[in-house]
Amino acid sequence: MPTYTAPTRDARFVINEVLDLPSLNNQAGFETATPDLVETILSEAGRFTAEVLAPLNRVGDEEGCVRHEDGSVTTPPGFKDAYQQFVEAGWGTLTAPEEFGGQGLPHVIGFAVEEFISAANQAFGMYPGLANGAVAALIATGSQAQKEQYLPRMVAGEWLGTMNLTEPQCGTDLGMIRTKAEPQADGSYAITGTKIFISAGEHDLTDNIIHLVLAKTPGAPDSTKGISLFVVPKVLVNEDGSLGERNGVTCGSIEEKMGIHGNSTCLLNYDGAKGWLVGEENRGLAAMFIMMNAARLGVGIQGLAQAEVSYQNAVTYATERRQGRALTGPAEPEAQADPIFVHADVRRMLMDAKAFNEGMRALCLWGALLVDLTHRAQTEEERAEADLLIGLLTPVIKGYGTDKGYEVATNMQQVYGGHGYVREWGMEQFVRDARIAQIYEGTNGVQAMDLCGRKLPQKGGAAIQAFFKLIGDEIATAKNDEGLAALAAKLEKAVGDQQAATMWFMQNAMQNPNHLGAGAHNYMHLMGIVTLGYMWLRMARIAQQQLASGAGDEAFYQAKLTTARYYMERYLPDTGSFRRKIEAGADSMMALPQEAFATAA
Repeated sequence: MPTYTAPTRDARFVINEVLDLPSLNNQAGFETATPDLVETILSEAGRFTAEVLAPLNRVGDEEGCVRHEDGSVTTPPGFKDAYQQFVEAGWGTLTAPEEFGGQGLPHVIGFAVEEFISAANQAFGMYPGLANGAVAALIATGSQAQKEQYLPRMVAGEWLGTMNLTEPQCGTDLGMIRTKAEPQADGSYAITGTKIFISAGEHDLTDNIIHLVLAKTPGAPDSTKGISLFVVPKVLVNEDGSLGERNGVTCGSIEEKMGIHGNSTCLLNYDGAKGWLVGEENRGLAAMFIMMNAARLGVGIQGLAQAEVSYQNAVTYATERRQGRALTGPAEPEAQADPIFVHADVRRMLMDAKAFNEGMRALCLWGALLVDLTHRAQTEEERAEADLLIGLLTPVIKGYGTDKGYEVATNMQQVYGGHGYVREWGMEQFVRDARIAQIYEGTNGVQAMDLCGRKLPQKGGAAIQAFFKLIGDEIATAKNDEGLAALAAKLEKAVGDQQAATMWFMQNAMQNPNHLGAGAHNYMHLMGIVTLGYMWLRMARIAQQQLASGAGDEAFYQAKLTTARYYMERYLPDTGSFRRKIEAGADSMMALPQEAFATAA
């Protein structure tokens, strides 16, 4: 049976030392986020996720959700009780505004807890995770009446929420949606249509589910410019706040999925369901993107989470499983064989995982801090730069983070050899659960195109210029430090590859847009490697400072320096390969006619 231990020490290191959250405690919104509070929250979250959620991960996978004849859905055994414990402990309120019953803590703390939840039980974490996105959308675009009616109970966890975009005929191209919203005399709308792939669309965890639904009003443009957003509760809410009659939305079926069996991914039928417009008519896509951007960061964390839990179990297995002898001679001569941990190829997989996981954790938490700074930084200039940077980094966190997270999960399965392919060891579930993160909330191909087609040229390239300046300043500082200069030189070369690839797009994509499409995936990975390199250089600098000061925990900081060196030596060289692929352009990729792809008899 797999186990999980939340990486609280590493999260504290990133939050308190690398990102230096205590230095912000004189700014509004950060006052209460002291190191002591951070340690308490992370420790308690680590205990809750390890003791309550992790044991249910396999239960959820094997039992799944059950749809009944009346359209109701029962979650796996133990999920409802675990959710009640989640609510009673206030885990869903951490970062929500105090105005609606939240604790108002920085997102950087909430993101750390979100990783622990996803690693312990990804399917469970999706229930409150989707609700967080719905809350964010209502806060940003809902009317005051809608906020007062729904948000206190959603923040408290009494009600959960969903996002309803996809339909059978459209996924990425939302302009093709057919769900209709007919205005009614009382100011509401009758919502009719079918939505698919709706995570947490129906369940027994709460008495009500607040659906946010994209639909088109009569006469709306037949494109993305004609999409409106509606709030559609599963159960109608009376004026006094009590629950009324069941609304016209039902679960038609639960998808039979490769993984995340513990989450109810539903086909929802809307049959004249009563809904209310959120924000302006025909401006629904902009409102929904508030949810989607939050969700994309959450999905990036899921990629990290599955990589982390699979890594932890692979390390345990590698220290216990005995096969063969070390190439340098028996490591444990008294035993019949050495642990497979001594073999360089096993070390390669484990070190690749460790370097990615710790670098990705730093990136996700930096991203969370940028989200905080877009709202809480002291100056408008700082808020604007933080907003530019997190916009640029979101597709990298989601796309690169989940591609590599899945790769790490499969490599950790590989550490087990044949046992990794057998269900009883649990590794194949991590692989199956990790796979969805590359697909939902915009496939990773969409993320790559968003990065290259929208984020790079946005505002004259202001975001990528700010990104390069940040890394350039860190490199310049490190090059003057004898202990960091070699690391900085390797990162500088990798940054040069990304800058060259960026310039190649500028010079070639306008004349042939397929050049951009052909290289976008490679560019996203190139930027992901560079960004994690930046995080590793920052972590190495802090680790070196702590060692020099005699701060203690010497083994932890030494491991950081060694892993930073490994990352720079083993990950950064790949940027040259990605650059050459980008510069190869699209000609050969697009040259064959469609019929040439068919297999001849």
